[in-house]
Amino acid sequence: MHWDVVLDNWQLLLQGLWTTILYVSASLALGLILAIPLSILRSSSNRFLSWPVWAFTYFFRGTPLLVQIYLIYYGLGQFESVRESFLWPVLREASWCALIGFTLNTGAYVTEILRGAIQATPYGEIEAATACGMSRAQTYHRIIMPGAFRRALPAYGNEVIFMLHGSVVAGVITILDIYGAAKKINALTYTYFESMLAAAVLYMLIVYLITRVFKRAESRWHAHLRPRTE
Repeated sequence: MHWDVVLDNWQLLLQGLWTTILYVSASLALGLILAIPLSILRSSSNRFLSWPVWAFTYFFRGTPLLVQIYLIYYGLGQFESVRESFLWPVLREASWCALIGFTLNTGAYVTEILRGAIQATPYGEIEAATACGMSRAQTYHRIIMPGAFRRALPAYGNEVIFMLHGSVVAGVITILDIYGAAKKINALTYTYFESMLAAAVLYMLIVYLITRVFKRAESRWHAHLRPRTE
């Protein structure tokens, strides 16, 4: 065991840690922004509104994230129309392709999570909002979406962890994330076990922080569900 190799390359691992946090945070934020309107359309009874969203979520949930990244980073570049378009300065960069792929992937999953939470809204709450004179938009803003976010919180916490784990594919397309840093250390020193174990420890530390944050959020948002003590 050569742990001195990991200690000697701690700056490389720290750089990979920062890159991973940056990409995962940005994609989660953009994916949530994308998922909110899509989940409303997905829960609509109008097929012309819900089916295109279903097709989007089915593709990104039905194919591996690695395949999606390859399609975006390597696949689109083979078309001359793409290379000559205004999108090429973005699509030729691995960083942008990873961010786009991560955002679309997590957006699809969160869309379905929120869709289920929206459809689980008790009908009595909607009737009460209608009786109070709320419009459909006001009902979504004041009743349906706040309740949906609370119900979706545990599942969304799992999606955040899955997105963190899925982010390792960024290292496959030359991005120096945690996995990319560990792979580079291994290429330089031939210490595969030590470098990958160091990466595993970093991932576990991030997961621990994520679970603590969501546990506190659930404790606060679900306080009304706890039994009252006399």
